[in-house]
Amino acid sequence: MSNESCYPEGECPTLRIVMMPRDTNAAGTIFGGVILSHIDLAAAVESHKSHEGKLVTVAMDEIVFRAPVFVGDVVSCYTKTLKTGRTSVKSDVQVWSESRFGSVERRLVTEAVVTMVAVDDKGKSIPLTPPKV
Repeated sequence: MSNESCYPEGECPTLRIVMMPRDTNAAGTIFGGVILSHIDLAAAVESHKSHEGKLVTVAMDEIVFRAPVFVGDVVSCYTKTLKTGRTSVKSDVQVWSESRFGSVERRLVTEAVVTMVAVDDKGKSIPLTPPKV
């Protein structure tokens, strides 16, 4: 996995989302499953740079939540392709949060390596088809 400095300041995130009250858990912080769904979406956006068809998530490596996320925080997902295989794409996704209220501190929330596989209409893996430019 990459470290906090692997994404330089000023790099554009793949996704940016404002966390809303509907995203909270019983403790009042953002539910981890909401963050996981954004990781999945960000990995899909990144993986579609390598394949123009359907992709499905087959794996996410260990997820460790390093910092809480609160209502009103802006969550940014930064991605990069780590490896493309014959049928799969492996992407690194870093999730950063910054408060919209008061402090502008950026916090690394979590990161994951996500593997997606190209599939046909029946869900069978197929070779990657690079998008036409």
